[in-house]
Formats: sequence, structure tokens, C-alpha cells
Amino acid sequence: MRRALLSVSDKVGLVEFAQTLVSQDFEIVSTGGTLAVLTAAGIPTIPVEEVTHFPEMLDGRVKTLNPRVFGGILARRDNPDHLQTLQEHVIAPIDLVCVNLYPFAQTIAQADVTLTAATEQIDIGGPSLIRAAAKNYEDVLVVCDPADYDQVSQALIEHTDDRLFRKHLAAKVFHHTAHYDAVIANYLTDEAKPETLTLTYQRKQALRYGENPQQTATFYQTDQPVPFSIAAAKQLHGKPLSYNNIKDADAGLGLIREFSEPTVVALKHMNPCGIGTATSLTTAWDKCYAADSMSIFGGIIVLNRPVDLATATKMHHLFLEIIIAPSFDDDAYDVLAKKKNLRLLTVDFTTAQAPEADEVLSVRGGLLRQEPDTINDDPANFQVVSHAQPTAEQLQAVTFGLKAIKFVKSNAIVVNSATQTLGIGPGQMNRIDAVKIAVGKAEVQADYDQAVLISDAFFPMDDCVEYAAQHGITVIAEPGGSIRDDDSIAMANEYGISLIFTGNRHFRH
Repeated sequence: MRRALLSVSDKVGLVEFAQTLVSQDFEIVSTGGTLAVLTAAGIPTIPVEEVTHFPEMLDGRVKTLNPRVFGGILARRDNPDHLQTLQEHVIAPIDLVCVNLYPFAQTIAQADVTLTAATEQIDIGGPSLIRAAAKNYEDVLVVCDPADYDQVSQALIEHTDDRLFRKHLAAKVFHHTAHYDAVIANYLTDEAKPETLTLTYQRKQALRYGENPQQTATFYQTDQPVPFSIAAAKQLHGKPLSYNNIKDADAGLGLIREFSEPTVVALKHMNPCGIGTATSLTTAWDKCYAADSMSIFGGIIVLNRPVDLATATKMHHLFLEIIIAPSFDDDAYDVLAKKKNLRLLTVDFTTAQAPEADEVLSVRGGLLRQEPDTINDDPANFQVVSHAQPTAEQLQAVTFGLKAIKFVKSNAIVVNSATQTLGIGPGQMNRIDAVKIAVGKAEVQADYDQAVLISDAFFPMDDCVEYAAQHGITVIAEPGGSIRDDDSIAMANEYGISLIFTGNRHFRH
């Protein structure tokens, strides 16, 4: 008779799986709570103490860490010396190990968990058991996930538990324990810059392709849910998200969290093409749309208020890829859902202001990690370096533009009023071209007389100031810090422009 060791924290499906094992001539050894469940179900079970000849101790911390258990798992059946050793020490081979680990991740997800409570959920024996079984997978079938009970049962019944099947389950164990250890390590790590960085993610979905059809892609999500994220978004309607959709939507969520008043943002290729703020969502939409009525076509829309019928009706007339909001009124949803491919998503905006995790970016041979750019550009810290002084209304517009510029690819220029972007120049190799694009889009707008110009980084020379002044801009905000700042200041004074140094650069590569 073969022997199976069962010791699980998650009891879902346990009894049915054990019944299959018994029907396939396994005798079952078990521990603690698992033993109690199996015994109550009438399944013959051997307590682990009868195998180890040693009682569980230290509140269950030590129960399976014993040579009579691990010898039975690790002995190679094709090695006569191993088998002789088992016989000499009266150790029965263990042919199947089914263990799932203490719920550490679920424990630390609780808001009020203490460090003591968390460390009690660090499993020691469980990982050791399944790692031992996985190492000896040719002789020992290992199961670490209740989701695999059915396929393992079927394989045992049909005698298809061959070497490749066992190897697959063994590999899953090492992924599982690596993930488990990474979660613990990250929880216990206090350093901002640990010497070893171990990140772990769970597969959320396979994607049709990546940035282009010839590229495969998969979407993974963090272990600890982030409510205000595209990974946690609830899709109400439309076809599945693509790789590019996910990147654009993520950028949109980052941008919308900068605004507390009713705001609508539109994005294309991870750059905002329109931002509008107002006292009502419908008016905010009007401003967003008017900011760039051409580029918004096929865009991603994020709104920070529930979508009402009036706003939905206006959006319905456009081709849009995605609309993200806290919720959709029933009649608004009915209007938008008439387009079968339009993706409608909701996100938990109540957590939008929660601290954000560090950003990570893969590069060839490595990984970059940095804090997100969440600095607040406070007008109290601005330095007006020109003779001309900005008005209170102009400073309000500067503050609006600085929220937007953080999410525009560098080199970046934003021209805006206090409630609306008017022109955006993203991703240019030189700053004067970015200025020309932003000003060119803005100067045809109705509110251009209220425009200010924002730069994500300093002006390397005075040509940007001169071009802006010659096209009617009267207020410019930039970080300052160039060795030729004096040239820009002199040019601003020549044209009577208010030039503000904010002190904060907002590169977005």
C-alpha cells in the first residue's frame, strides 16, 4: 500500500481528495486540524505521531520535522542504499505529499495585524515537506494547490501521473515557495534599498499580444491587492483589455488622482491629450473634449465622479477605447453599453490618495526602481524671477498645469488655463519643438488669453521663452537650474513675461 501525507491549512476539497486517495490504495498520514477533519469524515488516518514516535510540540511548531517523515519522502526508490537505510530504520516510504501553507499573505492583508501575529503565520514544516517531495518528484507526487486536486485524482485513477506530470507539479512547488518566501521577506524588510530585491506577482490574464501582434504578453498583478489600480478594476462591458490599453489606463489613473474636483482626463499612448476640471462632470467633459477634439478619438477616458446620463450621452458620440470611473448610473451604462467593444471599468476611487508603491521598470539585464513622483508643487515655494508678477488666477493655472505635466512624456510642455489643458507638446527630442507643438495647439483655443506655459524641466536657452512670448504667452513656469537661467530671465523681462521657477523637475521618460 502506498502512503500519502496530508497537512493543509485550506480544507476546501480535502475530504473528497482523501477519499480518492483511499480508493487508489493509499494509506493516509495526517496532522492536527487536517487529521480532525478526515477522522470526522470517516476516513482512516494515521496520526503523524505514530510515524515519528514523537509528539507535536511548541504549539504545533514542530510536528513533521523528523527523519521518519523526511527519510520517507527523500529516499530514491532506484537507489538500493537508500532503500536499505529505510529498512534499517523502519521508515515507510511516502509516495504523495499534499500540503498547503499557512496563510501569511492573507494575514498581513488585515489592517490591524501585528508583527507577532504575522510571524506566527510563517510556515516552516510545510515548505520543507513540499520542497523535499518536489526534489524527489520522480518518486513522490506533490500537491501544493487545492485547485490541482481534480487533475491529480484523475491522473491517479487513469495512471497518467507520469514523469512530466510530476515534474510540472514539482516546478509549481518551487514557484509557490519562492513566492511565499518573497512575501515574507518583503514584509520583514525595513530598508528602502535592500541589497537583494525579490518581487513576486500572480498571473492575472494572458493577453492576445503585446505592443504589437508579433509580441506575446501576460498581465501579472501584485500579491497584495491595490484597490486603486487597473489590476483591481472591475470590467463591466466590452472586449478584453490589451497590453497597450493596460498601460494607458494605468497612466490615466495616476493622472486623475492629482485632482479632487470633478475632472475628466483623456489619454493617448500614455500621454494626456485633454484634461478638464469644473464644478460638474458634464462641464469637465466639455473642457476635456475641447482641449484636443482630434486626438481624443480612440482615447482612454478617466472620470473621478460617477458617470451620469448627460456625460455618457456626449461620450457615446465618439469612438473611445476605454472609460474608467467610480461607477456608472444605470441609464448612463445603458447608453454606453450600446457599443459592444467599448470597455467600461470601475475602480475604487476612495483609495485614490493611498500611498503608492515604488515604480519598477525592466531593462536589459536588470531592473530600475524609484519612488513615484508625488511631490506637491506648492506656490508658496515658487520663486518669481522676473520683474512681472503673476496674478492669483495665473498661479492657480500654474498649479493645474504642474499636475498635468507630471504625466506627459519628456521633453514636455503644457499650455493651460486654470481648469483646462489647451495644448500639450509631449516626447520631443528638444524643448523648443515641444513648445511649438503645445503653443500651436493652444493658440486656437477660446481661452488662450488665460494661458500659462509649463515646462517639465529647465530651458537650456532662451529661445523657448522668446517663442512663447511672441505667441502671446504671459506666464511661464519651469524648474530653473540651467547654467543659462539668466538668459531666460532676461528674455522674460524683455517681453514683460512672468517667469516662475518651481524648483521641481518632472521628467517622465
